Amino acid sequence: MSTDSKAGLLYGIGAYLCWGFFPLYWPLLEPASAYEVLAHRIVWTLVFCVGLLTITHKWSAFRSIIGQRRLMVPLALASVVITLNWGGFIWGVTNGHVIETSLGYFINPLMTVLLGVFLLGENLRRLQWLAVALGTLAVVVLTVDYGRPPWIALLLATSFATYGFLKKRANLGTVEALSVETTILTPFALAYLVFLQVGGTLTFGHEGALNTTLLICTGVVTAIPLLMFGAAATRLSLTTIGILQYLGPILQFVFGLTIFDEEMGTARWIGFVMVWAALVIFTSDALHTRRRAKRTADACAAESTAI
Repeated sequence: MSTDSKAGLLYGIGAYLCWGFFPLYWPLLEPASAYEVLAHRIVWTLVFCVGLLTITHKWSAFRSIIGQRRLMVPLALASVVITLNWGGFIWGVTNGHVIETSLGYFINPLMTVLLGVFLLGENLRRLQWLAVALGTLAVVVLTVDYGRPPWIALLLATSFATYGFLKKRANLGTVEALSVETTILTPFALAYLVFLQVGGTLTFGHEGALNTTLLICTGVVTAIPLLMFGAAATRLSLTTIGILQYLGPILQFVFGLTIFDEEMGTARWIGFVMVWAALVIFTSDALHTRRRAKRTADACAAESTAI
């Protein structure tokens, strides 16, 4: 493995470890509500991004994006879906649904594949269809067990898959894109924080220095794993990234079981095992397809050299 690939692997592991440990951070912000935490996350992420734009001398790239409607439309949509993703996750982990949030990121790869089918007209291989069918059946099992559809998991999976799709369409640097997205969202977040202050329910600045500091740090906590992920994505294959992405929800699931002591009945275990089986099928198929494509490419290259 090259030095660049090793660095990419470390960045990737670091990013997914951060996301895996997220359920331990957000409850520390109580008594702030999930909605206030979300508003702070948006505002302080923008503040952090402003510093990064200055340090990396990317203000010109930022202004260039602002002036192009073809880029602003997908980024505006991305800002909406990432707000739903952030808000859903924060609400879930602060209201006793850590395991369900982990489910959202377990089924996210399957949701991404479905987006490819419905939005891009992509064709799935038989094993991919099997994985999707098994994942869908798992959601049905969990719906019966919960007595409701696993709305938090479905929201997180759908929003993050859509966010990835929109970001791919925009094809922009991590810092610039995140800066634009949070610029779009910040006026709404600030308005909500002012509303809380006027109503006398704002936590920020009223619950001690530690609470204030932790709320400010939501910007750093949000931006750092995104930056590490961006660094990993440019150095690693999609297959490696695809395997690493399970690290986050695995940690979240373990924390939900051990630290938050959430209930896992027999039916729920069956549902999760079905999801994991779907992911094994999905990942194995992806690895096999990539190896086969590489062998074909090497054979073509050898024939060209011989000629």
